[in-house]
Amino acid sequence: MPDLTRESDRLLEQGRALVRDNREGGRHRRAPSIGKGSAQLKRNNLIARLRNVILAIFAIWVAGGVLGAILNGIGILGVLALIVATIVAVGIFGNFPRLKTPKRADITRGDDVQKLVGRTELWLEAQRPALPPPAAKLVDTIGVQLDGLGLQLEGLDQRHPKAREIRSLVGEQLPEMIDSYRRIPANLRREERGGSTPDDQLTQSLGTISHEIDSITRQLAEGSLDDLAIKHRYLDYKFGTADDGAPVLEDKS
Repeated sequence: MPDLTRESDRLLEQGRALVRDNREGGRHRRAPSIGKGSAQLKRNNLIARLRNVILAIFAIWVAGGVLGAILNGIGILGVLALIVATIVAVGIFGNFPRLKTPKRADITRGDDVQKLVGRTELWLEAQRPALPPPAAKLVDTIGVQLDGLGLQLEGLDQRHPKAREIRSLVGEQLPEMIDSYRRIPANLRREERGGSTPDDQLTQSLGTISHEIDSITRQLAEGSLDDLAIKHRYLDYKFGTADDGAPVLEDKS
C-alpha cells in the first residue's frame, strides 16, 4: 500500500512547482505597456484570471465541505488534498485565459476603429524588442499618441473618412512596414543600400507615421477646441475678465 503522506507531499510540491513556473513565465512575458489601450486589455485579462481563480477555489472548498458532511469528516489527508487542489487551481486558472498577442490578421478584425487602436498597441509591444533602439523609442511615442487618438474616436461614426484613414494607417500600413523590416535578415539590417540602411528607413517611416497620427488627432480634436473657445468667449463677454485673469461676476446683459 503506498505511503499516503508521502504521496500528498509529492502532490503538494508539484502544485507549488506549477505555481512557481507560471509566475516566472509571467515575469518573462510581461513587458511595459506602450499605451493605455494595451494596458486596459492586460488589466481586463488579469481581472478575468482573478475571477477564475476565486471561482475555482470556491468550488473546490464547497465540494470539500459537502464531501466532509457526507463522510462525516475528510481527515488530514482530505485537508491536504484540498490544499493541493487549491494550489493547482491557482497555478492553472491564474494563467488562463492567456492574453494572446494579436496576429496581423486580427488587428483589423471588426469595425470598431477604437478597438483596432488598442489591438495595434498590444501588437506593437510584442514587436518592440526586435526593433533598433531609435525605432523602439518611436514605438513608445506612438503608443502615447494612439492613446490620444483613441479618446477622439469615442462616438466617431465608423464610416467617417477619418475612421477609414486610421484603419489604413494604424491597422495596415504600420504593421506591414514593421513586418517588412522583420523579414530582413538581422545581418543585413545595418547594411547601407541606396544611401540608407533598413534600420534608418524603419525609423524614418515610424517618424512619418507618428506625425500623421498626431495630425489626425489634431483634426479630430478641432471640434472640441472650437467648442471650448466659443464657451470661453461667451463667458468673457458675459462676465468680463479681471486684470489678474480671474472672472468678474458682473452681468453685462
